Amino acid sequence: MTAETTTWQDIKSAIRGTHEDYTQGPVGRAVLLLAVPMVLETVMESLFAVVDVFFVSKLGPSAVATVALTESVLTLVFTVALGLSIGVTAMVARRIGEKDPDGAARVAVQAITLGILIAAIIGSCSSA
Repeated sequence: MTAETTTWQDIKSAIRGTHEDYTQGPVGRAVLLLAVPMVLETVMESLFAVVDVFFVSKLGPSAVATVALTESVLTLVFTVALGLSIGVTAMVARRIGEKDPDGAARVAVQAITLGILIAAIIGSCSSA
C-alpha cells in the first residue's frame, strides 16, 4: 500500500470521526487526524461568509459592507475562542499524560470559567 493511499484512508477516517488512540502510532498520522476536522470547519465557515455576501449583495453595497464588517468581527471572536480551546486542549492533554485527572479537571473548570468571562465581556461590548 502506498503512502498516498494511506493518507487518503486517514483523511476518510478523520471525516468519519472514527475512534483513535492518538498516543499509539506515528505522530504525523495523529496530527492529520486531528487537523482535518478543523480545516473542514474553517472551509465551511469561509463558504458561509461567501454565500452570505452573495445573497446580501442583491440588497446593495451598504448591506455587503455590513456583512463584511460583521464577518471580520466574527473572525476575531473565533480566533479568541480557537486560541483558548487550543491552549486548554494542550494543558488537559498534558495533565492526562501525567496521569493527573484531577489536574485536567481543574484546567477544564478554569477554561470554562474563562470562556464565560470572555463571552460576558464580548456580549456586553456588542450590546453597547
